[in-house]
Amino acid sequence: MNASTSDAILDRMMALHPKIIDLTLDRMHKLLDALGNPQDKLPPVIHIAGTNGKGSTQAMIRAGIEAAGKTAHAYTSPHLARFHERIRLAGELITEEALTDVLDECYAANNGEIITYFEITTCAAILAFSRTPADYTLLEVGLGGILDATNVVGTPAVTVITPVDLDHQQFLGDTLAEIAGEKAGIIKRRVPCIVGPQQEAGLEVIEAVAARNMAPLSVYGQHWHAYREAGRMVYQDEHGLLDLPLPKLPGVHQVQNAGGAIATLRALGFDNAACEGAVTNVTWPARMQRLKEGPLIKAAGQAELWLDGGHNPAAGRALSGVLAELPKVPTYLICGMLNTKDITGYLRPLAPYVTALHAVSIPGEAATLPAETTAQAAVDAGMTAFEAADVLSALIEIVRQEPHARVLICGSLYLAGNILRDNG
Repeated sequence: MNASTSDAILDRMMALHPKIIDLTLDRMHKLLDALGNPQDKLPPVIHIAGTNGKGSTQAMIRAGIEAAGKTAHAYTSPHLARFHERIRLAGELITEEALTDVLDECYAANNGEIITYFEITTCAAILAFSRTPADYTLLEVGLGGILDATNVVGTPAVTVITPVDLDHQQFLGDTLAEIAGEKAGIIKRRVPCIVGPQQEAGLEVIEAVAARNMAPLSVYGQHWHAYREAGRMVYQDEHGLLDLPLPKLPGVHQVQNAGGAIATLRALGFDNAACEGAVTNVTWPARMQRLKEGPLIKAAGQAELWLDGGHNPAAGRALSGVLAELPKVPTYLICGMLNTKDITGYLRPLAPYVTALHAVSIPGEAATLPAETTAQAAVDAGMTAFEAADVLSALIEIVRQEPHARVLICGSLYLAGNILRDNG
């Protein structure tokens, strides 16, 4: 088997439905039924929704589970470099052979019916999870919640809602309350729900949905707290206080994400060692990741090179908090974004910390913003901005002017994926 085998099947799956996103669960239930309803045969499920922090929170929960000597399946999206990243079987990335087998089986069972790429590949992940022993299953919502393809498990062990903010308004609604209502669709009857930091309008909706479902809530700021103190992380809930190292993932927002992960672990009965493992053992690429090898590092010379895949206003605010705490050196952005994102909302919080932005188009993405548009948005946000043909050209120009610069490649997970593929 080689990578082209699964890639060829994935390409065929893209042709089964002309729309990339079409939110409904009817097609999922039909295909899962044809597969023998594998969603009913999963290890206990931890279902995670939210606008920001889903991936980081999931990664920390998985790190905590593994620190306790247990195993967990994990499903996440989108992938960065290879599709295989979306599916971890008992902690290990799915092999090419196993991926090809479940994709083939799902494609055959679907029998040419209309179904989206995300739906059929989610079925493939669930099928793989149902056939491999593990202690837990981590499912990350792709978009929204109530009609997301992952929302097919009747009674998860626990649900988690990370911070909700404005994003994907064309699918989820124009207001925070509407979007929170979609995310809260993962809440199940009498199933505990861990809730990360929320704005008031979003929290009101989440609380109302939980009340209708008699789902016990554990809410940040009410039932649990997480904060930095004296270079450490402090977590506190009704069971007591934990004094922990800061999470390996940088930023104040990661302390709050870690708090949600720890609240989840404690709800599942894990001990303090698992909670410490959640923050000390976690890895999650393209979340303020320091790049240390590859062709771009050679081109960077003595400059620092960082990578981040955040792409909405909340991510811009979180990233600005990270930059504010780093040592003060000239900081340059190499930025590419999709045309579905609020680019001004993303860039405005970053402006005070940035010497200049070099705008690029994202290679191979039809929905990329042209570099010219990104550069103009940066100017509108208060930055000095330039256009560049590609990331390497931008990096060379930055280093020519400022050899000891901090360079952050940012704006999109798709751009981050390109960097990780090409710079491996």
